[in-house]
Amino acid sequence: MKKFFLLIILFQIISLKAYSEVVYIDMNYILNNSEVGKSLNKYLKSLNDKNLAKYKAIENKIVEKEQSLIAQQNILEKIEFDKKFNQLSKEVQKYRSDKKKSLDNINKIKLENVKKILNELNPIVTQYVNENSISLVIPKKNIIVGKKNLEITEEILKLLDQKIKNLNLE
Repeated sequence: MKKFFLLIILFQIISLKAYSEVVYIDMNYILNNSEVGKSLNKYLKSLNDKNLAKYKAIENKIVEKEQSLIAQQNILEKIEFDKKFNQLSKEVQKYRSDKKKSLDNINKIKLENVKKILNELNPIVTQYVNENSISLVIPKKNIIVGKKNLEITEEILKLLDQKIKNLNLE
């Protein structure tokens, strides 16, 4: 009987020792609120604002040409009108194509730089996990309910801000 109780106590000690620490992290918060993330967002916003201004001016010119063409519709011969209409259509297609390329370029820049940030973040999280005997880190977006003390976002954010302030953009 003593051996049975000793075995149960030993089993509980081993199971307590095997307890795993599981934490969660909010990656979006880190990407948006870290110094490097803020600098990336600021850069992307400035690029987007420049593009919006550029394409708004082009759009206004196209609208003016369209209104002018509509006003001349009854004056011009059908062949001349169709020629100008086709030319305007080509301008609209080029405008749309250029605008799409510009947006795709901004998205490409964003993806490349987010990847760089995540590459810098991975060793920080790995080191933090090793130093704090953490078994598993789960993204916050996959958590329905969790204790606040299991979230490590702020600690990782501080470590990332200490390591890297901004990316070489442009």
